[in-house]
Amino acid sequence: MNIEQTADGSYTLYVPELDEHYHSVKGALTESQHIFINMGLKHSSVSSPRILEIGLGTGLNCFLTLLNAEENKRHIHYTSIERFPLGMDVIQKLDYPSIIGRGHNADYLAIHQAPWEEDTKLSSWFTLHKVEGDFTNYTFEKGYDIIYFDAFAPEKQPEMWEQSHFNSLYQILNEGGILTTYCAKGIVRRMLQSAGFIVERLAGPPGGKREILRATK
Repeated sequence: MNIEQTADGSYTLYVPELDEHYHSVKGALTESQHIFINMGLKHSSVSSPRILEIGLGTGLNCFLTLLNAEENKRHIHYTSIERFPLGMDVIQKLDYPSIIGRGHNADYLAIHQAPWEEDTKLSSWFTLHKVEGDFTNYTFEKGYDIIYFDAFAPEKQPEMWEQSHFNSLYQILNEGGILTTYCAKGIVRRMLQSAGFIVERLAGPPGGKREILRATK
């Protein structure tokens, strides 16, 4: 696994075995901020949302959400599932707090140091619950308001992008809940619609993908 700098100065990881990056090389920070924070978290009107993230990865989406919770004094409960957690040596080299959230280095590290399978209060406004497991056979409780669907691309991990999974995600969302994903492929949009979602194609992040998807229950 290699660390690479993206176009906006932030770093991502490249996995040679999959020939896949964790984020867009056009800008890791720009991508995460646009898709999951701007089009997901900020779009939700729920005062204290419960968020489910599919793929903790580098923790960038989680970190951005924590910073947003602090800035807006908005209580957030954040569940994230990850099958292959990254080592702390890799996490420290990514050094996201030097680019965003200066003064929050301890918060970023705490995301990855937090225990698995239990609630951890990282701040007055942000509670994290990490699940170490396989999304494809894990049963989640109901009651989420926002889902960040951030799995590797369908051509790299097709087992993550099956109709049955989107059906299950629809069921665990509260009414009016939303799911956002970077993947705007027609087959993904149709699966979301088949699950019951109302799907919007939105402009992608600046300099990045042309379109992304937001699905509403």
